[in-house]
Amino acid sequence: MTKFWTLVTALHTGAGPVMMLVYPLYASVVAMETATKVDDEQWLSYWIIYSFLTLTELILQSLLEWIPIWYSVKLVFVAWLVLPQFHGAAFIYNRLVREQFKKHGVFPQQHSKPTKPKILNSIFPHREGHEAHSH
Repeated sequence: MTKFWTLVTALHTGAGPVMMLVYPLYASVVAMETATKVDDEQWLSYWIIYSFLTLTELILQSLLEWIPIWYSVKLVFVAWLVLPQFHGAAFIYNRLVREQFKKHGVFPQQHSKPTKPKILNSIFPHREGHEAHSH
């Protein structure tokens, strides 16, 4: 029975990098070589969501260490993001990320000159008499 659990543990440990990095890397390269834009959007969405997930884990690492099933939950979530039957990454991007970026003015308005997103204006307000230095 000990050998069985060792095998299960090894498969569980190896499934993460394969599911989260190896398969998405392969699928992204394949998508870049196809004529359709749908698969490009799925994989670009995946990398955006995966980046958010990774940053969130870095910030909440000390809290997540206390949740014993976190890795399994993350693995199931990433499987949902990755598997072509679900298109989870594109779904999350279209329903959450895009909406938040629109709400905070990160996307430039169509038919207008490019401006600094609203969120950046709140962080770096324009000061009268100070022009940006170009190098």
